[in-house]
Amino acid sequence: MTNKPEKIDCFKAYDIRGRVPAELDEELAYWIGQAWAARFKPRCLAVGHDIRLSGPALSQALSKGLMTAGVDVLDIGLCGTEEIYFAAANLEVDGGVIVTASHNPADYNGMKLVQKGARPISGDSGLRDIERLTAARRPLKAARPGSYATINPRPDYIKHLLNYIKPSVLRPLTVVANCGNGCAGPLLNLLEQHLPFKFIKLQQQPDGNFPNGVPNPLLPENRAATAEAVVRHRADLGLAWDGDCDRCFFFDEQGRFIEGYYIVGLLAQAVLSKNPGAKIIHDPRLTWNTIELVRQAGGEAVMSKTGHAFIKERMRQEDAVYGGEMSAHHYFRDFAYCDSGMIPWLIICELLSHSGRSLSNLIAPRLEAFPVSGEINSRVDDPEAAIARVKKRFAAGGRLDYTDGLSVEFSDYRFNIRKSNTEPVLRLNVESRHNQDLLREKTKALLKEIRQ
Repeated sequence: MTNKPEKIDCFKAYDIRGRVPAELDEELAYWIGQAWAARFKPRCLAVGHDIRLSGPALSQALSKGLMTAGVDVLDIGLCGTEEIYFAAANLEVDGGVIVTASHNPADYNGMKLVQKGARPISGDSGLRDIERLTAARRPLKAARPGSYATINPRPDYIKHLLNYIKPSVLRPLTVVANCGNGCAGPLLNLLEQHLPFKFIKLQQQPDGNFPNGVPNPLLPENRAATAEAVVRHRADLGLAWDGDCDRCFFFDEQGRFIEGYYIVGLLAQAVLSKNPGAKIIHDPRLTWNTIELVRQAGGEAVMSKTGHAFIKERMRQEDAVYGGEMSAHHYFRDFAYCDSGMIPWLIICELLSHSGRSLSNLIAPRLEAFPVSGEINSRVDDPEAAIARVKKRFAAGGRLDYTDGLSVEFSDYRFNIRKSNTEPVLRLNVESRHNQDLLREKTKALLKEIRQ
């Protein structure tokens, strides 16, 4: 990478992500460190990486760029994304970065950057400036190079996680935990020492070779191992994480995968039981179940545009106690408004213990009340034209909302259609009220119009 591009392909709307080494290599990582130092002038930063094989080298190159510019580096080493959030919010640092590509294919890597207090650095809060400065490659050499030290904030983080529950009320649940050979394993091992649960651990060892495939539980083909283990061990529930373990996915005691949308409602109610009258943030893709449960629990549901930067910003504006997206990102005020893949399952396990009910029993009424299509992606040549066709045919008489894409609501069904930020894809979500037949009918008709 010797050229100086105006735009760098691996810089996205909210983070940095690309193929290694074609779009992201050690040289570029060095210049990203230099650019970050020039833009934000931090004194000290926390740095870590996930399980990908390219992670340590990219992390070291980034750290070198920072230290050359005079920034002290605290290296956490192998960690999940939320551990960087914790460090940025609780250590004497000016921010943090994790080298990660989450659930992307094995030849990808990237970076998620946050400022002090774990505030996200996205396109409109400095990431575009870092891209521009990285492209310019103007050396920044301090009179005193920054220092380098390794640090282990994990013991403090485990204590923080346990504050979200009352261990004394927990029952000895049997829990299948599929770590996907990602970053969840080490955290799970430490939490296990404080919990009465029996864990059936799958794909436990962090391994950037991805011997069981890229850890992305949203892919149906990646769910079978967890589902089968739940049934075989007669477990109370199953859990599965993505690679950097900032998202946790649930399976009920029958091995059925639970859509993240319904988990948002459960978590909202659980959090509101301890924070009466609080505000809950949700995304526009699927809404009815969340709104109903939040109101029943005495809270206030507030809709925000999809995406972690938007959700976190809105949570701060509203002082919301919890925010949830159907994509299994769950945000907590007491966690610096950040998303975590560990806090949700601890709260759900406490809910199962306290209520004495199974996960399927808690979810079944919600599935019946508000059946959903699941997110359906369609690759189209002209996304804007497809949205215009859908609006012309389906919007008459409905209530329209443009918070994120196009949402159209009727008395008996609603849908949201929105463009992908990175590819010519439209994402459709449909839900109805107690009517599976209507759901199937409208989903089929909408897809026919989109894919015309």
